[in-house]
Amino acid sequence: MSDHYDNNNWFSGSGLSCDFSLLFSSVLLCSRKEEEEEEQLRQFRRKMVTRTTVDLRSDTVTKPTESMRAAMANAEVDDDVLTYDPTAFRLEAEMAKITGKEAALFVPSGTMGNLISVLVHCDVRGSEIILGDNSHIHIYENGGISTIGGVHPRTVKNNPDGTMDIDLIEAAIRDPRGELVYPTTRLICLENSQANCGGRCLSVEYTDRVGEIAKKHGLKLHIDGARIFNASVALGVPVHRLVEAADSVSVCLSKGLGAPVGSVIVGSKSFINKARRLRKTLGGGMRQVGILCAAALVALQENVAKLEADHKKAKMFAEGLNQIKGLKVDVNTVETNIVYFDIVEGSKIKAETLRKNLEEHGVLLMPESSSRIRIVLHHQISTSDVQYTLSCIQQALTGVQVENGI
Repeated sequence: MSDHYDNNNWFSGSGLSCDFSLLFSSVLLCSRKEEEEEEQLRQFRRKMVTRTTVDLRSDTVTKPTESMRAAMANAEVDDDVLTYDPTAFRLEAEMAKITGKEAALFVPSGTMGNLISVLVHCDVRGSEIILGDNSHIHIYENGGISTIGGVHPRTVKNNPDGTMDIDLIEAAIRDPRGELVYPTTRLICLENSQANCGGRCLSVEYTDRVGEIAKKHGLKLHIDGARIFNASVALGVPVHRLVEAADSVSVCLSKGLGAPVGSVIVGSKSFINKARRLRKTLGGGMRQVGILCAAALVALQENVAKLEADHKKAKMFAEGLNQIKGLKVDVNTVETNIVYFDIVEGSKIKAETLRKNLEEHGVLLMPESSSRIRIVLHHQISTSDVQYTLSCIQQALTGVQVENGI
């Protein structure tokens, strides 16, 4: 048998000529499909270039404004660990004045601010604090009060409006006669506005009442005021009045206020002196921190006045969501800049699918569960962004074509 074979006839008789044709056709189809996908990607990228991303994941995503960048570039600075940074001093003095407290301290984050505050008040390991079961300190701060401070959390159920029942707070206070077996209650913590409850605001009357309970039992009161300015604007009550009953408050600069970094904690001079030492212990002491504080001062000057508009956009968003079949939101609970909405049971779409769909249209948001989504408004979201997002959600749930992004 000859080793020579005819190239033209090699496939014949073996049944492979048909297979080769099919293979060649498949390659062509795959190539065309890849070209179509690449063209779709190019179109998507062109669309993204012409439209700014609508980022609703949080109010922490804001970018520094031009005036903030200018202030940062020109900030007068010195060594803040040695207490000589003049811009840090200005920010701390301003925040102490706004909150009606004796002194203030800049810290890198709200988590550190809350941790320092708890540790100052609970300076004996085995202390216990009373706080909401849905609070930021309890859920989102890595258990730092326990792992670092040896402080035990005793949770009380948060009501839908962000409060805890006064009777339950008082009942949670340990009887000193049981100190042999119980932790020692030393602190009550509130959160205003209460983020996980949808940005609900705690009234002056409620906070004062909790303060009275604390004093009655010889306890301290700390307020996690990450969005206290939002609560102040929503309630029409000055910040200093909202926190009057508190022994300490942490205020976030990078949430509603829109500064790039940091928080400030406020309290008595004695409290801040102890807090400064703890900040150093935790690695939070920074040198020329005035660069960051300069942006925060601009935020206080320019962005507090924008919070009311953020709240109105949140309400507009909630009302728009209510008009979309398959979604559920309680508009009456939207008090500040946070909106939670639910995908109703039986819907064909899940929260993660909706998130991915919206991301393709340049909209970013944050699912809380398979059926629940949170969005947060801020000063870099416009009313047209709200309308565009609602239109994208409408399209994702109903298939109605979005026209011109509105």
